[in-house]
Order: sequence, then structure tokens, then C-alpha cells
Amino acid sequence: MNKTEIVSIFTKKTLGLTLVLSAAAMAFAQEKAGISGMIVNKKNQPVPYASVTFSNKANKSLSDAVLTDEKGQYKLQLAPGDYDITVEAIDYKKSTTSKNITGSGNIGALSIEPEAATTLDGKTQEIQGIVITAAAPKAYKVELDKKTYDPSQDIVSKGGNLQDVLSNVPSVSVDTDGTVSMRGNSNVKFLINGKPSSLLGIDDGANALQSIPADQIERIEVITNPSSKFEASGTAGILNIILKKDKKMGFNGTVTGTLGYLPRTNLNANLNWRKGNWTWFLNGGGGYQKNESTMKNTTTRKDDISALPSDSFPFTQYSQQNGKTKRESDTYNVTAGFTHDFNDKTSINFSGMVRSFDTDQTGLNTYNEKVYPLPSSLSNVLRERNSYGNNKNLATQFDLGFDQKIGDKGQLLSASASYQTNKSDGINQIVQKTFIENVLQPKGNIVNNVSTDSKTDTFIGKLDYELPIGEKSKLEAGARYDYNKNSYNYFVDQSENGQTPTTRFDFTSNTVYSENILGIYAQFKSKIGEKFAYQLGLRSEYSKIDVNFQNFDKEGNPANTPEVNKNYTKFFPSVFLSYDIAKNNQILLNYSRRINRPRAFSLIPFMSFDDDRNYFRGNPNLNPTYENSFELGYNLSNKKITFNPTLYFKKSEDEQNRYQYIDETGAVNTIPFNVGTETNYGLDLNGTYDPFNWWKIMLSADLYGYKNTGSYNLYPDNPRTLNDFSGSGFSYRIRFNNTFKPTKTLSVQIQSFYRAAEKTAMNNRKAMYGIDLGVSQTIWKGNGIIGFNIRDIFNTRKMRNFTDNAQFTREMEMQWQPRQFALSFTYRFKQGEKVDIKPKVKKDINSNTTGDDEQGGPM
Repeated sequence: MNKTEIVSIFTKKTLGLTLVLSAAAMAFAQEKAGISGMIVNKKNQPVPYASVTFSNKANKSLSDAVLTDEKGQYKLQLAPGDYDITVEAIDYKKSTTSKNITGSGNIGALSIEPEAATTLDGKTQEIQGIVITAAAPKAYKVELDKKTYDPSQDIVSKGGNLQDVLSNVPSVSVDTDGTVSMRGNSNVKFLINGKPSSLLGIDDGANALQSIPADQIERIEVITNPSSKFEASGTAGILNIILKKDKKMGFNGTVTGTLGYLPRTNLNANLNWRKGNWTWFLNGGGGYQKNESTMKNTTTRKDDISALPSDSFPFTQYSQQNGKTKRESDTYNVTAGFTHDFNDKTSINFSGMVRSFDTDQTGLNTYNEKVYPLPSSLSNVLRERNSYGNNKNLATQFDLGFDQKIGDKGQLLSASASYQTNKSDGINQIVQKTFIENVLQPKGNIVNNVSTDSKTDTFIGKLDYELPIGEKSKLEAGARYDYNKNSYNYFVDQSENGQTPTTRFDFTSNTVYSENILGIYAQFKSKIGEKFAYQLGLRSEYSKIDVNFQNFDKEGNPANTPEVNKNYTKFFPSVFLSYDIAKNNQILLNYSRRINRPRAFSLIPFMSFDDDRNYFRGNPNLNPTYENSFELGYNLSNKKITFNPTLYFKKSEDEQNRYQYIDETGAVNTIPFNVGTETNYGLDLNGTYDPFNWWKIMLSADLYGYKNTGSYNLYPDNPRTLNDFSGSGFSYRIRFNNTFKPTKTLSVQIQSFYRAAEKTAMNNRKAMYGIDLGVSQTIWKGNGIIGFNIRDIFNTRKMRNFTDNAQFTREMEMQWQPRQFALSFTYRFKQGEKVDIKPKVKKDINSNTTGDDEQGGPM
């Protein structure tokens, strides 16, 4: 039986299993009615975050509970019958009333009275010390258009950063170099609180991920197939990072300090103060971190030396690189802001952010090479290439938002604006010495100084409108304008044997990249009956991209380099369908079309000077990649189990592949081109199981196949420079987490992952695995938490890859960071008023919320 037949059988059996489970659940489903309502005070103002409990008088198993949202509204599914409705909220008296539920509909507003809490002098006494008794939330939840991960139960990431948290998020993978991918696709769009943010920068990579502390993250929304309401970029999907902002009244917050090895120190605070119609918040912190990465790289050319003339141009036949890079970083960030409710219909919010990091980097590399034909037929060459650099980054962001409710039927108008800057300055000195047969060469002592500075200015303006139509339908529409201007300046000089430095004009350039994108969307969501829901959307985006290059000839005169101007309008539809088999039991089917615009550095046609054996050069003629994505999912959730298998299929057009060839010096050159198609399909399986109160299990697995087509040759007359990108295969990734709670205050977590090998026409990526451990102890009646974790216990998290094409073979091994330890302490401020939620609160899994007052909705 061949591999294609195995994949076909696997896919059919998986689909069959999903449908069988769905049919079985349908057979046992009980007819329920959709109930909605509102909780108000005596002034007819909404009461947010009130607990509403429906107790069935005849059958307690049919009882349920729900929390009101920030508008005082709630929705849930109930079987018809007689109910006692109990409402509890902070600052209000407990209220109970009876009602007969006969069918679907809105039961109207229930009014509750304020608590008469007074002192002897008649002044209001703030309520203190009420304990939250709600059941702990599950770490992973599924909604109509996204999946949500709660990192509060991730003990291993305590005291860590965003990169550590993402390593444990279902459907998400993080490579050893900090590259984030979803289902194997690294074209991920990051959002902070629902919008692009300078916190993550433009090209800051792992540095940016490591600058956001894990303790500042409230939750992560994984949107594998975004609707038309979201911007269309990011073919892999969207990761929306929601930062903490407490909703409790009074003063609340946490402070976390961390000590770790390799040396790491962090101190972070999340503070919130809420009084009346004002909410103020402050999140910030900083720290020091040391990191060491290692690299092994062996490249062998396939030339037949015996067939070459003795006067051939010298080239490197064989090169073995061994390198170690040390980084020391100081990172700081602070975000502050407020929300003010003018009345129950109008509110405004403002926030400002500053983030900086300062990184010193030392790279020590040795190359053992064989060069032909100088000075003998095959010479042994030793090169030492050491670099000493510093990079400083400063990012700022200011956000302003306005929300206005119109009428009493749920109309909402939201407007927001964001201005962001990101500036980076880098200095790097590269010292290279060349020895032939252990003799330092006359011109073998070369020093290069590389300076870079870049700046990005971004403006985002957004307008959204929501119009409820009846009880079951809603129309949403909006517009968004993005403006980005990126400036890059790159300068290299060179000194040989201590001589006066001269400019390397072949590496010196200035570039200005500007991008204007105007998006307009409309989508309609509704229900047919009580079980079938749908959402139809269409987005149009006009893109205008201008790239102005300035490079120089060998004498330093400006070269005649044409500008790149691109403008195009494209449409991006989306369809979301769901069928409720029973409560917390549904089938989901969706489709969307996405775009992957080339990033700025992929369009700039100049080479970087970081490594003279590996050059990357952009392609000004690179065009966007478009992708059609389909998903069929099933979701089951109860007290002990959540089960969420998703079958997916994606196909891209004009795929951006990286073409590689060796030049006459032996260096590997990489240039991106639009070549062929890429097809991905598979099963994304996520689930949790709580066998006992003291044991929680979470499993995440991605079993996927891929098929690529296309080939390209930059030099058609040379068949050896042909790159064939065609290939197909099947692979998988598995993540398995166990959390144990031996006592009420002690938790132990073991996390493990395995990424199987993957082979394409040119690359063979080896398997990789790792195991992490975390321990958490609560002290001081819940006000303090001590955490300890070990990441990569057995020091196995290494990326290994083998490349084979017509010109050369390359074997590479890289470890971004070795095994690490961390000890953290968290102190919780509980000076403000607490929320008392006694019943278990179950959120309606059919809800299609895409934002709250923290997030501001999708952009």
C-alpha cells in the first residue's frame, strides 16, 4: 500500500468518525429554547457581570447559569419548564423570582436593588474579601470563529514571555529560532488587543516575542480561518494577544518577579483601578535576559574537480561552519490608559505604550573549508569570522477609541485610531581572519563595520457599525485604513590589514517602503430555527505599495534603480456555518480567502552582510500569494471532556518560494520568487480530559499532508541552477500536557511535544522533541504564588535540516537556546472589591463575540 492510499484511507476514516460522533450526539440531544434577557438596576441601567442562575423546579439536571456581558445582557439554551431565577452581583442584593419558560424569546429585564452597606456615619462601606468560588475555566475553548487559550493554567510559562506561552498554544508551533507558525504555515498575523501593535514591531522577530511577559497576557485567540471582518493578510491565520485589564471594582493587580538561568531577571506589574465610570490600568515591567544559540552547517558542492581546468576561478568546494552566538538583552515596556463611560450609551478609551530593548550580540564562527584551485589543487582553508554588535529598539503607540450605542435595539457605532512608531539602530563589527595551511594570508585580516537604522510609522483608522435585526440576526459593516512607511538605511565599510576603511558600495543602500491599504467589509449573521447559524461576509481591499531604492555603483555614484509601484483591488469572501446538535455540541463549517503580501525586506533587492557564505536578496517583482481555506470541525464540551477535531484544506496560488544557488565565490544566495502552488490538508485535533479533580490532560495534534508544484531557474542556460519545488508528503505534530494537583495549593505540570520529520523535493527536516516541567505553590491564602520551571529538560530542542539540489548539499543544525530554569514569585493585590460567583458559569459556545472592552473588536 503506497503513501497516497494511506493518506486517503486516513482522511476518509477521520471524516467518518467525525460524522458518526455527530450523529450519535444528535440522537441523544434534547430540544432546548434560546433564552435572552437583561439585568438592570432601579435606574434601569444595565448591570454588567451579574450571575444569573436558572434552577429547574422539576429536574435539577436541566438547571444552568450564565454571566451578563458588559451591557448587562445574557443568552443561554434552556429546556421548557418552571424555573427559579436567582441574580447575584457585587453591590446588589441577591434576588430570586420564578418564571415559566415555554419557548424561545426574550424574557425581558429583571431589576435588582443595591446593597444597603453602611457604616455608623451613614457612609457607604466597600465590600471586602468575597471569595471567587466559580469552577476553574478550561484552558482551551472553541467558539464559532475562533479558539481561545487561557495561559493562567500554564505553569511552565510562569515568569516567561510570549514566546514561551505560544509554545503551548494548540494549533501553534514555535521553532527554535522564534519563528511562529500555525499548522505549518509561518505567515501568521499578530494582533495585540485586536489590532496591529508596535509591541511586536515589524521585523523584530524573537526579540519582540520575548519582550512581552507571560504574566501580562490574559488570553490568546487562535483564528485559523478569519472572517471578512478581519483584515485579509495572514494566510496561516491570526493570533490575537489579549493583555490583562481587570474588571473588578477598586484597586487590583499583580506583581511578578523572576530569576532564571541562563541568567534571566524580570519584574512585571499589572495594576487596575476602577471607580464609578472610570477605569485606569497600568501594565509594565522590564528585565535582563541572556541567550546562547549554536549553529552547525556543512555545505558541499557537487562539482567534479577532476573535470575542471587548473586555472578555474577559485571556489569553496567544502565548508564546515561551527558557530556560537551570545545575546544579552535589556527589555522594558509600559502600557497605561483609561476607559470612561459618559453614560450607559457613550464611552471613550485611550492608551499609550512604550517598549524598548537593547541587545548586545557576539557571534563566534569558524569555517573549515577546502578551496579549489588555490594555491594547490585543493587547499585547506581556516576562516575565523567573529561579530560584535548592538541593536537598540524603541517603539511607541497611542490608541483612541469611541463607542456609541444608538437607540435601544442594540445598534452600535465604534471608531478608533492608532498611531505607532518603531525605530531600530544597529552597529555590528565583523572581524575575519583567513589561514591557508595554517598561514595567515597577506590580505586575510579584514574588518567590516555594518550600521543599520530603520524606522516605521503606522496609522490605523477604523469604523465599525452593528445593526441587530430581530432576535436572531445582525448586520455588521465597517471600513479600515492602514498607512505604513518604512525607512531602511544600510551602510558597510571595509578595512584590510589595518588600512583606512573604504565604503563597500555593493552593500550600501537606502530604501523607503510605503503601503496604503483601504478595506471595506460587510457581513450578515443569523439563525434558522434554534440550531442552525450562519455568517456571510465580503471584504474588499485596495492596496497601493511604493518602494523607492537607492544603491550605488563601485565609485559611490547613485545607481539608476527604478521604483516599484503596485496597486490592486481584491475581494475576500467568508462563509461560516454551524449546527447545534445539542448544548455545547456542534458542527462547524467555514471558508475564507486570504492574502500574503510580501514583507518589505522581501522586496528590497540588496544583500545583507551578516554572513559572507549566505546572502539574502529581495525581489522587487514579488507579488502577493492568495489562498483559499476550508475547515470542517466538530466540537463537544462537557464537565470532563472537550473534543475538537477539525479537517482543513488550503490551496495557495503564486506561492512565495525561496530560490537558492551558489555563486562563483561559493556563497549560497537566496531570492524569493512566485513559483507554483502549495496545497495543505490535514486533521487538527485538540482536546482536554479531566479524569479526576486533581488531574487535567490536554492533547493537541496536527496530522497533515502537503503537495507542492513548480520549478524555477534564474539561469536557464545552466541546468544545475534549476530549483524544483515540487513534492508531497505526510507528517504530524503532537503536544501532550498533564497537570496534577496533589493538594489544594500545589500544582505540577509536565508538557511534551514531538514534531515528526518532513521531506520536500529539496529539504529534509529531521524530527524534534522536548519536555518541560513546571511547579506552582500558592501561599498566603492565595495572595502569593511561587513558581519553578525547567524548559527543555533533556536539551533536545534542536532544528536539523538537510538540503539537496543540483548544485550542493547542506546539512544544518541549530539550537536557539539551551535548557533553562526559572523561579518566579507573584503577589496579588486584593484591596478592591471582589466578585462572588457561586454557581458554575457556562459560556454559550455559539457566541460569536470578537471583542470586548479590552480588545475593541477585530481590525
